[in-house]
Amino acid sequence: MSETLISETHTRERRDLYHEADVVVVGAGVFGCAAAFALANQGRSVLLLERWMHEPDRIVGELLQPGGLTALRKLGLGHCVEDIDAIPCYGYNVIYHGEPCAIPYPGLNEKGEVTHAWGGRGTGGTKQEGCGFHHGKFISQLRKACLGHKNITVVETEVVKTIRGEHTDQVLGVESRTTVNKETGEKKSDYFFGQLTIVADGYDSKFRKQVLETKPVVKSKFYALELVDTKLPLPFHGHVIIGNAFPILLYQIGTHETRALFDVPANIPQASPEAGGVRGYIKNCAIPVLPEAIRPAAEKALADGKIPRSMPNSWLPAVPQTPSGLVVLGDALNMRHPLTGGGMTVAFNDALLLSELLHPDVVPNLEDKAAIRDAMNKLYWRRKNFTSIINTLAQALYSLFAANDRQLRALQLGCFEYFRRGWTDGPAGLLGGIIQRPLVLAYHFFYVAFVAIWMNGCNVIGGPLGFWKLPLALLDAVLILWKACIVFLPVIWREGFQ
Repeated sequence: MSETLISETHTRERRDLYHEADVVVVGAGVFGCAAAFALANQGRSVLLLERWMHEPDRIVGELLQPGGLTALRKLGLGHCVEDIDAIPCYGYNVIYHGEPCAIPYPGLNEKGEVTHAWGGRGTGGTKQEGCGFHHGKFISQLRKACLGHKNITVVETEVVKTIRGEHTDQVLGVESRTTVNKETGEKKSDYFFGQLTIVADGYDSKFRKQVLETKPVVKSKFYALELVDTKLPLPFHGHVIIGNAFPILLYQIGTHETRALFDVPANIPQASPEAGGVRGYIKNCAIPVLPEAIRPAAEKALADGKIPRSMPNSWLPAVPQTPSGLVVLGDALNMRHPLTGGGMTVAFNDALLLSELLHPDVVPNLEDKAAIRDAMNKLYWRRKNFTSIINTLAQALYSLFAANDRQLRALQLGCFEYFRRGWTDGPAGLLGGIIQRPLVLAYHFFYVAFVAIWMNGCNVIGGPLGFWKLPLALLDAVLILWKACIVFLPVIWREGFQ
């Protein structure tokens, strides 16, 4: 016992006085905190560096899917959703041109499996749930857990660059600027060293380009309003609104607060300066699509005269890394459209997998270059069974819900009809991070495509001169299937096989 205390005291002294640790984590956000906590639980000494430790105020990272909540609990951080006024979420409610359709998360049988993964909707089993919350309150809880961990030292400092060896390209740690006088803003240079440096500095990462050649693809932004004391059509569910506007998300983040996110693609005429800009689009195009009971709260939230806060909707496929003392993870490595709320679910599952692959029994020495490279190669490929589903689903559903041509609108209608007929356990399980089989995703996506083809064919043939329009229906069928392939196959190939 005394030897353990001496060792803990020594490692803390190394962190606090000499800024040396086994692992340096840059960024105390969702992934950074989770990874730091997981590695520290294995006995690793961790330095967690964050530019600002005050409670963040962001409009994303507010909905945690059941699969993410399960991973959070496995990390030992399940308590972080307690005492922050988190609201349970039991599934989704898709409102298509005013017609609602509930899509509950599926229950799990005694084996922990979704019984109707390939079709239908079950009524039994252990019901799954996610939760919504204020992002800042959740992050503060994650940071509090790290601050209280005996193997973690948290430092408020701005990391500015990496430190490399004189004769090798090995990253030894990072250089930062730490404020020493808050009144004058005076800063001093600091240096932090670790056997392994993990960069998790988010979607706007300044270090990504040092390791990766990819850049995020941004085609739209989410603009946010916070609705106060409004009642959702289906309580304790996320809402997706599809109508004569681009997709809108609604979900409760507190007892009195509901988040409304409006997707606004770049350079659309409805949001031009002549049309009143983004505020004009939300007022004239988006709010009229909302359920009538919600419109007054949205109009009140928009009445402050300000442009709503926004976040880019980014797609950034992960790429292999060849670590040399530095790895990039979290949103700095991989992003998807936030339509399906899968970002934190990916982050927590990645943190679990990382801690498994870097466990001291597997990699005793984090300075072992070959072992780290092998671990990161396994991480890249093993995470695909899970992340390829979340990422592909996000990109594909956004293409359908933001349909801008005839074939996509046919697929959009087919998707809603698929849900309306009760074939929801599979899609909801995939969306919630519960089902981790990419083949199930492919099955449901193309089943939706054939439902869309059938419905379109019935509409074409069922009209005047129906039989004579059979060639047109067949041509439509080919075009709809081709569009489905264009939407799905490139993304699943990039996310699952490259």
